[in-house]
Amino acid sequence: MTAGDDRLKLMALDREGLDVISAHTQNTCVKRADMVWLPKQRRFVVAGMRYDWVRAKTGPAERVSSVLRFDRVLKVSRLGLADDNKGATLNLLAVTFEKTDPPAGMIMLAFADGALVRLDVECVEVELRDMELRAPAESCPGHALSDPSTV
Repeated sequence: MTAGDDRLKLMALDREGLDVISAHTQNTCVKRADMVWLPKQRRFVVAGMRYDWVRAKTGPAERVSSVLRFDRVLKVSRLGLADDNKGATLNLLAVTFEKTDPPAGMIMLAFADGALVRLDVECVEVELRDMELRAPAESCPGHALSDPSTV
C-alpha cells in the first residue's frame, strides 16, 4: 500500500500465505459469471465484493471490489454451481490448499450452501488485489443485514 491508498494487495506462494488471503476474502460476494477460467493462460480469476474486515474494526462496514487471481492452474472442477445461473450471487467462505504431489496440489474455494470450486495447480501462486470501488456492506447469501459482524 502507498500513502493514502488503503487498497489491499497480497501474494501467496504457500499454504500459510493462502490462509492469510482466505481470512481477508471470507464472506466475499461473488457472481457466478465473475469466475473465469483462462486455460491458455493457466489462470483462474474471481472478481467480487470483499468484506473489509480490517476497516470494519475502526469504521463503517464496507465491501471493496477485489480480484483473486490463481496462476499455474491445470484444471478446474465445480460442484454445486450451475452454468445456467450465472447471475447468482455466491458467498465465498474459505480458500484452502491440499498438497497432492508437492509442490502441486488442489486449491478449494468453498461457498455457502455447499458449492465448491477445485483448482488443480502446479503450485500455490495466488494474488488478492483490491480495486477502487467501495460500498456499504450489504447482506450476502447466508448472512443477515442486521448484524455487521455476520456480513
